[in-house]
Amino acid sequence: MKGIYILLIDVKKNIELKIGSLGKIKFEKGIYAYVGSSQNNLEKRIKRHLSKNKKKFWHIDYLLDNKFVKIVNIFYKKAEKSEECKIAKFLSKSENLIHKFGCSDCNCKTHLFRLNNLKTISMLRMKKYCN
Repeated sequence: MKGIYILLIDVKKNIELKIGSLGKIKFEKGIYAYVGSSQNNLEKRIKRHLSKNKKKFWHIDYLLDNKFVKIVNIFYKKAEKSEECKIAKFLSKSENLIHKFGCSDCNCKTHLFRLNNLKTISMLRMKKYCN
């Protein structure tokens, strides 16, 4: 299945990490939403994100590798890649942006957001952006 997904990520304490070519980024304690897509095998991509034993390839790999970081929920749906950027643009209106994170293949400002309010996820569901 090809589709899009949102990883809800719990950063359990303030951390600073080197994120590939982006360099050092400070992450405040809180819940983050990462928007991604897979146009070949969505299930395999999600399974890879859940794995701790992997080569770091994407920006998100560096964040998920930290011991104070954990995926707490995953939303996904069958969709074209363009839907990924629609969700990122929606989140950009109200959430804290982690600039240039996970969006090297598009014109979005970011695909990683520190959530101000968990009601955002409910709004995404109501707009049918995720299951």
